Amino acid sequence: MQISDELRAGVVTSGPGETEDLGQRVAAALPPDAAIALVGDLGCGKTTFVRGLARGLGIRGNVTSPTYTLYNVYTGDRQLLHLDAYRLENEAAAEALLLEEFLQSPFLLAVEWADRIPGFLKAWPCWWLRLSIEGPEHHCLRLVGAPSAQE
Repeated sequence: MQISDELRAGVVTSGPGETEDLGQRVAAALPPDAAIALVGDLGCGKTTFVRGLARGLGIRGNVTSPTYTLYNVYTGDRQLLHLDAYRLENEAAAEALLLEEFLQSPFLLAVEWADRIPGFLKAWPCWWLRLSIEGPEHHCLRLVGAPSAQE
């Protein structure tokens, strides 16, 4: 079963390690120069998932939430731009960051709170993941949108 099929059905993880492992598997499935949009409440595992994406891209450094810096750029086998859109008011605010300057091919753009800037993400093939808390230490990740060209 492909990772996209698993995610469509919903994957429940038990703890941060499993969430990171899932992120690593997703990184291997995403095409070059793509985006992944993460949507979910505070504490549902968005940054933990991005840590796994980073590992899957060969990034070995510390991956932290860009809540206060707005975005972080990491380099590995592919470049990862990790954006937190929580404090952005709209797509124009995202465009004003001139992120395209940092998106060196091959890249992956990972956006937390992506539902705040959906129009901005239309420029790239994008997987939309909804994350939720299912109980103590249990999170569910579900693929809710992906261009058919990616699958």
